[in-house]
Amino acid sequence: MRRIGLYGGTFDPPHIGHLLIAEETRLLLDLDEIWFIVAATPPHKEGTSKTENRVAMVDQATKHNPYFKVCTIELEREGKSYTIDTIRTLKKKYPNEDFYFLLGADMIEYLPKWYKIDELVKEIPLIGVRRSGYCVETAYPVEIVDIPMFDVSSTLLRERLCNRQSVRYYIPELVLKYIKEHRLYE
Repeated sequence: MRRIGLYGGTFDPPHIGHLLIAEETRLLLDLDEIWFIVAATPPHKEGTSKTENRVAMVDQATKHNPYFKVCTIELEREGKSYTIDTIRTLKKKYPNEDFYFLLGADMIEYLPKWYKIDELVKEIPLIGVRRSGYCVETAYPVEIVDIPMFDVSSTLLRERLCNRQSVRYYIPELVLKYIKEHRLYE
């Protein structure tokens, strides 16, 4: 059985921090692949970029790593993108895979508000990553992995892009090229 890390998010835009989390977690947990699951309609965020732009940016960000895949399963259904529904669908579709769900410390703090969180923790192991300014202590079973910290957020990058400030070295070059070509975050 292959061991697959699932990394969900809006990825608006994807940045070096996302890639660092994915690669370091893959190596530490000996995962065969990391699937980036682009949220269609995240229940906790509003006003994200168009889905097709976010998928294209994740594709650009991950295309040079053979262990990274873009998963569009949440785009194939309507309504809010609840993790429990995604996990159950993936487990039915891929019964011979072992799945692990990656989350940043910001999402660990948010776990008490997740839809059907008590059911989710029975369905899949949660793997948490530290992030500066957030607490990783939780009542839920989350395995914390220690990776090098890179303090950046998509929110910060959207603000910098909107203010025409440099995001060089924060965002992969192919993603930045896509952002400029499609005039995102202006």
